[in-house]
Amino acid sequence: MLLEADFKVNEMRDWKLIFCKKNLFTLNMAFSRIVTTNPASAEVLAEYSQLTNEQLASKIYLSGKGFQHWKTTSLAERTALLLSFADLLIIQKTRLAELMTREMGKRISEAKAEVEKCALCCRYYAEHGSAMLKPQYVKTEARESLVLFQPLGPVLAIMPWNFPLWQVVRFAAPALMAGNVVLLKHASNVSGTALELESLFREAGFPIEVFQTLLVSADRVENIIADEQVKAVTMTGSTEAGKLVAATAGKYLKKSVMELGGSDPFVVLADTNVEKAVKMAARARLINNGQSCIAAKRFIVEAPVYEDFVEQMRAYFSRLTMGDPMLIDTDLGPLARPDLAKELEAQVNQSVGQGALLLTGNGQADGAFFPATILADVKPGMAVFDEETFGPVAAICKASSSEHALSLANQSVFGLGASVWTNDERLAQYFIDGLEVGAVFVNDMVKSDPRLPFGGLKESGYGNELSSWGMYEFMNLKSVWKN
Repeated sequence: MLLEADFKVNEMRDWKLIFCKKNLFTLNMAFSRIVTTNPASAEVLAEYSQLTNEQLASKIYLSGKGFQHWKTTSLAERTALLLSFADLLIIQKTRLAELMTREMGKRISEAKAEVEKCALCCRYYAEHGSAMLKPQYVKTEARESLVLFQPLGPVLAIMPWNFPLWQVVRFAAPALMAGNVVLLKHASNVSGTALELESLFREAGFPIEVFQTLLVSADRVENIIADEQVKAVTMTGSTEAGKLVAATAGKYLKKSVMELGGSDPFVVLADTNVEKAVKMAARARLINNGQSCIAAKRFIVEAPVYEDFVEQMRAYFSRLTMGDPMLIDTDLGPLARPDLAKELEAQVNQSVGQGALLLTGNGQADGAFFPATILADVKPGMAVFDEETFGPVAAICKASSSEHALSLANQSVFGLGASVWTNDERLAQYFIDGLEVGAVFVNDMVKSDPRLPFGGLKESGYGNELSSWGMYEFMNLKSVWKN
């Protein structure tokens, strides 16, 4: 069992684990308080008490009992509640956006857009969920044969701080529509957002036991997964944490979905319009202050347009204004915590030492702030090529041909998404077929959309979110044969 004595938790996107051998804690230990801090100002925002063991057990028990009722509610009732929740999101958009910006530093305009996207997702499942859940009849030798879609029960959602609303809602909307109930263990630095989500679901009319936030530290997660009431677990976060959670879910034979790290390639071929590609490349790298699993991170540019691309990217990054994320004119806000900026600083400096050319930025963190940075002449083996860089750092590589570009794109332990820029349909199909990723976007940036499945390969995880495929991940597909 994972006890707090067994590791020290450093919540990055979620947690990284550093094992140590010290005192054993009893299960009745006094749990440390959770503190949230504004990364832009270093101001302490709030302190929260962790749930006691008794409170946690009560919430899990309530979740299991609540599922027995929730799964019998009509699809019409679930639809109405999802629509009510979507309406509340829009009504509370400004307040929710400001809370997210204070807690983790995303620009206020992007925070408002995140709230709007959550409402869109809820409305999508309200409109299409009933059709997704209809029995599917299959012609066999039987008098009648069909597939039923039945919910599993309470699902533990372990969510990161980078999209505090969207990461939760994109799982919760289909899960709740399907008849499951949710236990949310959010990243500790967005605890205020986690509690607001719980409050909004209640205000929308969902029963208290259908969506519950668990204010607990990471070391208590194994006990939650092990509880017989909990039937599955979904996690978005780092590969290191995902491996631990996946192993724990496997230990207790619980279904799991893992959406983990990414180092998405952004491939620019010689026949494309470089100016258009650069505008989208900058946006794809800097979204959410560069803290997105599907942000473009490795820019692989074919040799004939390499110099032009590099110069236009340099000019774009040099014009950016870094500052207060609450100000509408700010182009780049802080990272979520100062230690994350220091980690990014180490990756940049290591890569420069390995031969990368620093074109913008000084490679230095200032508290939680890190300047928009371009590294050119990047090659495999450098930190910014091999590792996930979670911040505003663009690593640009030169490819000698389209075949070389594909090889570089696939030379990664990650396989989440990829963007390809070309006007040649044959080349586009070549990359669509050859890229080892869960999603390929041609002449556009990688994004998540409730109409399409979202998931990755390799160390980016397994399973899908969104669309009908995401809904079915946490359902029992029951085959029925009648004679």
